[in-house]
Amino acid sequence: MNNDSSIAQIAAMLREEATRLGPGARLPSSREIMRTHGVSPVTVARAIGQLAAEGRVVTRPGNGVFVTQRVLGGQDATDLSWQTVALGDRVVDEGPITTLLGQAAEGVVPLTGGYLRPGLRPDKQLGAAAARAVRRPDAWAMPPLAGLVELRRWFAAQAGGEVSAADALIVSGGQAGLTHAFRALAAPGTAVLVETPTYPGALAAARAAGLRTVAVPIDRHGVRPELLAEAFAVTGARVFLCQPTLQNPTGATLPVERREQVLEVARAAGAFVIEDDFARHLTERPPPSLVSLDRHGTVVHLGSLTKILSPSMRVAAVIARGPAAHRLRASQCVESFFVARPLQETALEFVGSPAWRRHLAAVHAEIAIRRDALAAALAARLPEAEVHLLPIGGMHLWVRLPAETDEGELVEAARRNGALVSPGRMYYPSEPPGPRIRVTHMAAAHLPELHEGVRRLAQALADVSRR
Repeated sequence: MNNDSSIAQIAAMLREEATRLGPGARLPSSREIMRTHGVSPVTVARAIGQLAAEGRVVTRPGNGVFVTQRVLGGQDATDLSWQTVALGDRVVDEGPITTLLGQAAEGVVPLTGGYLRPGLRPDKQLGAAAARAVRRPDAWAMPPLAGLVELRRWFAAQAGGEVSAADALIVSGGQAGLTHAFRALAAPGTAVLVETPTYPGALAAARAAGLRTVAVPIDRHGVRPELLAEAFAVTGARVFLCQPTLQNPTGATLPVERREQVLEVARAAGAFVIEDDFARHLTERPPPSLVSLDRHGTVVHLGSLTKILSPSMRVAAVIARGPAAHRLRASQCVESFFVARPLQETALEFVGSPAWRRHLAAVHAEIAIRRDALAAALAARLPEAEVHLLPIGGMHLWVRLPAETDEGELVEAARRNGALVSPGRMYYPSEPPGPRIRVTHMAAAHLPELHEGVRRLAQALADVSRR
């Protein structure tokens, strides 16, 4: 029995089961289906995916697969087609973000993702910090609109230089910080410069703010200052988004000399630099932040606790000075008033405890082990592919594929083979130079699973290359 027919048979069986059980019922688990029918986890995942696409079932991570309430065609069927006319052109494209936030099905090795795996998250320590935090006086009262002073002071200290608590604004995660920065610093319809490749969430946020993204090439040491200066001159842009430490997806880190050059270029152009410093805590010895080198209010700095702690720790800070700071605070106030005080109190409690330093040490050690293991596995099993560089930390390796490789086919073949990787195309604001993938080492449960994921990826590349 070939794989496609197996998927069709399992999908047909699940349709019958969904009809028999009725709306709201829970379907058998993936493990039960595999055991009963003797099929692979990939077959089960694809069969469930077919039913989800048909609207028959909905997957609730951690709970299972449930039958939906389906509306059959007929006179009483709801017609929502009028909304297409009323809404007009699509503004927000969430596709790349939902791809990055998607969770691997059971039995599939995740070689993609942007957060710490469950075993490495400090869940128990965060729970203890939350329990202490909510017992603080006024823990449930309204916080200062800019955020708790102590937490703002902590973020300012992390940024370094002459930054103070008065310059910091607490926001609901790094993505929210990017959204506020784009809206505050650039007018709709204008250009914003971005590194290429770059984080897809930033591209989505810029486009949602009505901005035109213009690509500035990078090399192994980050953005090239001479090309940045040219881009400012040609476009008239007044904003440049930069990830100077462990750039996503390449892992490049700007040397201090080049950081100073970037600031000089932006200063000469009368432009802002949005410093997305998302990965500062994912390396043992990060370079000085751009904002710590800035004396003129050029840099709007964004730091976050999400990557180093938990995807649900939606606490970040935007640091700015002058009129830009006022606009950022206005954006935050109008959109969401403030970040929930219990979450701020929990963050403050955790970073002020001994658990914070112990957690950093554990993460840094794990990153080094997994980064080296992934690089070695890729070199052994995919010698025809090339790792862009070995980063000083972070979660990913950026891989250049043979020029003749169909990137989309490889990503799909890897998924069918039970491994998830991020396609390179979505990291480019314009045409990509060739096939690329981003491979993550921190999402797999352990090193054997990481090696198995690379083996599956290598098999997928071999299969695609033979076509």
